[in-house]
Amino acid sequence: MISSTPYSEVNATLNALLDGARSILGSRFVGMYLYGSLAAGDFNPGSSDIDFAIVTDGELPTEMVQALETLHANLAVSGLEWAPKLEGVYVPQAMLRRNEPDAGPCPQLNEGRFFMEPLGAGGVILRDVLQRQGVIVAGPLPQTLIDPVSASDLQQAVLGIFHGWWEPMLADPSWLREQDGYRAFAVLSMCRTLYTLQFGLGASKPVAARWAQQVIRPYAALIGDAMQWRYGMSFNRLDETLQLIRYTQEEIAGFEQDQGDD
Repeated sequence: MISSTPYSEVNATLNALLDGARSILGSRFVGMYLYGSLAAGDFNPGSSDIDFAIVTDGELPTEMVQALETLHANLAVSGLEWAPKLEGVYVPQAMLRRNEPDAGPCPQLNEGRFFMEPLGAGGVILRDVLQRQGVIVAGPLPQTLIDPVSASDLQQAVLGIFHGWWEPMLADPSWLREQDGYRAFAVLSMCRTLYTLQFGLGASKPVAARWAQQVIRPYAALIGDAMQWRYGMSFNRLDETLQLIRYTQEEIAGFEQDQGDD
């Protein structure tokens, strides 16, 4: 039994995931790691997910991917308290090593949905977080599996995520309109985006949010409310959330112009 976190219920879910993944992957299993709030030390049972990365030896055959999908479907209805909050990726060791923009898809779990998709810009952020503060559940030190991530690579990754995911919501905010709690996540994500552009570093949501409250004072109350959000609470701040996304868009335009001038 592993005890990678101070939370027994979380550890029970991680044990079930580790046992199931090892059983399916066999010799292809390289390691399992935690990132996100559990790695940063700011996990909150009222608002956090369990972010995991399982490293594999090579890309997985179809039958293994299907078995992993079944594993997660079974975990979701297992009665384990934290199983529905699992979010993560199964990433080949070579793909984790360095940024490969044209890398193929790998199995991912997000918002309860299991799917195959390239890591894209998110892979750069994953590498950075695992290298800096990844928590070992099983396997070698994550630093031995990952090449250094530069500040420029990290900044370009957050720009790619903003342009690909957040910016389109300004034209079509239907997702934010329908997903109440996601608005709080959007606010904190803007804080992290701005923090990374400013410093060339990754940061946890609380660290970036506290910094942003001091720097963009007109949004301090909104950011504070987003930090206080918990599962089951409403966050009826759609217009303000969109305003912060638009503010971030303007800051990004200035950043990109400065980069172009250089």
